[in-house]
Amino acid sequence: MSEQLITADIDLIQRIIPHRYPFLLVDKVTDINGTKTAIGIKNVTFNEPHFQGHFPGAPIMPGVTIVEAMAQTAAVMLGTSLGLVGKNLLVYFMAIDKCKFRRKVVPGDVLELSVKTLRGKPGGKVWRFSGVASVEGDMAAEAAFTAMMDMPKELVE
Repeated sequence: MSEQLITADIDLIQRIIPHRYPFLLVDKVTDINGTKTAIGIKNVTFNEPHFQGHFPGAPIMPGVTIVEAMAQTAAVMLGTSLGLVGKNLLVYFMAIDKCKFRRKVVPGDVLELSVKTLRGKPGGKVWRFSGVASVEGDMAAEAAFTAMMDMPKELVE
């Protein structure tokens, strides 16, 4: 029997992670399969503040924001799957490894962020993920990253 996949819209995302404009970098998370996998969607628009300086006349989404969008997708996956909606979840990068950028991401692109859990368990604080960012099936970036969840006190005790 297959598992029911979950989708998180922008309202649910904002109830899970604290990020807000201009640093909320994921618009929707689909195909959430427990704590195993998820797909984030980022609609890249010209009016985002980083495009003013990166680069004038040739706007390119900074690579660090692509990796951050992968991490936000992973945090939403954990938040929905571990019952952390409305629990003031904070997640911090611990490491970013094997990060490679393959193509530019520009305004008008729809960035698809596929994340997969490599290590971590419910109740655990440290999780490891792999992520691939793509535009229309063309890989834009890939990375492995480790993050630590700052669990709300009521969930740790």
